Amino acid sequence: MSTSYVALLRGINVGGKHSLPMKDLCQMFAAAGCDQVKNYIQSGNVVFRADADLAARIPDLITAEIEAHFGHRTPLLLRNKAQLDGVIRNNPFLKAGAAEETLYVLFLADRPGTREVAGLDPDRSPPDAFAVRRQEIYLRLPHGGARSKLTNAYFDSKLGTISTARNWRSVNKLFQMLPG
Repeated sequence: MSTSYVALLRGINVGGKHSLPMKDLCQMFAAAGCDQVKNYIQSGNVVFRADADLAARIPDLITAEIEAHFGHRTPLLLRNKAQLDGVIRNNPFLKAGAAEETLYVLFLADRPGTREVAGLDPDRSPPDAFAVRRQEIYLRLPHGGARSKLTNAYFDSKLGTISTARNWRSVNKLFQMLPG
């Protein structure tokens, strides 16, 4: 039985680096056996349907294809429809009334341990704030992501994982795009 997934690639077509045409990316997913493949904007967001066995192999398959054809390794994180629904429902900043345009989600490759989370500095970048929930970090960045010290590099180094960020509008749009 197939399920809907979103693939979140890190660092694609950002700042002129790691160029990857979305048409080619979607063709890679289709060639791997995925159905109903669509992309959202040019920064490496792909929604598709696949069975669980194929979905488990997709990160390695697509990463290898990108490296073979475009010469760079690109982290790829997956979330299924139920997981993304949970991400949307559990945003503590949204529940507290924060403006949606200030919200971001940092998706993590691995769930961080309690000790690593405790080592994060809540005062690293005031007035920015973060909340770690399961395998995501919710961010409230009133002045935008460019000025914040709450970066992928900071969280990756402190938590020992790989992350990729999306603004709140993109998270919601990706959920809406997920096939039935």
